[in-house]
Amino acid sequence: MLPRGIRNNNPLNIRRSKDKWKGLRAVQADAQFCQFETLEYGWRAAFYLLTRTYYHKYRLYTIRSIVNKWVPPIENKTEAYIANVSKLTGIDPDEPIGIPSESPGRWMKLGRAMAIQENGTDSIDDFALLTGWDLCREALK
Repeated sequence: MLPRGIRNNNPLNIRRSKDKWKGLRAVQADAQFCQFETLEYGWRAAFYLLTRTYYHKYRLYTIRSIVNKWVPPIENKTEAYIANVSKLTGIDPDEPIGIPSESPGRWMKLGRAMAIQENGTDSIDDFALLTGWDLCREALK
C-alpha cells in the first residue's frame, strides 16, 4: 500500500486548513491532510509553502528552522528529521539554503528529502516534483 502522502498526492503531508490550494480534490476524505487531484498540485503547494511562506514570510532560511516549524518537537522527533534531511540534501542544518529563485536545485532537494522523510524512498516521482516546482514558480509571477 502506498504511503498516505502519496495516496493523497500530498508528498509533504500538508495539513488541512482554510487555505484553498489550487488542485485540491473536490471531496476531502482525509480528516487531517489535504488531498490533491494530482501529485504535481501537491508539489506546487509544498514548494509554495517552503519558498513563499517559510522563506519570505517567516524568514526561515535553514533546514533546522524550516523543519522545526514544519514538524514541531512537541509532535515529532524533529532532530532526527533534521539530521536525515540534512544528510539527504548534503546541506548543513544551519547553512542558509539560498534565495529560491537563485538556488532552485537546493530547494527542490529540500522538498525531495522532506518527502522521503514523510513517505519513504520508493514513493518519490521526480517528474511530478519538477512539474510542481514549475507550477509554483508560474503562480508567483
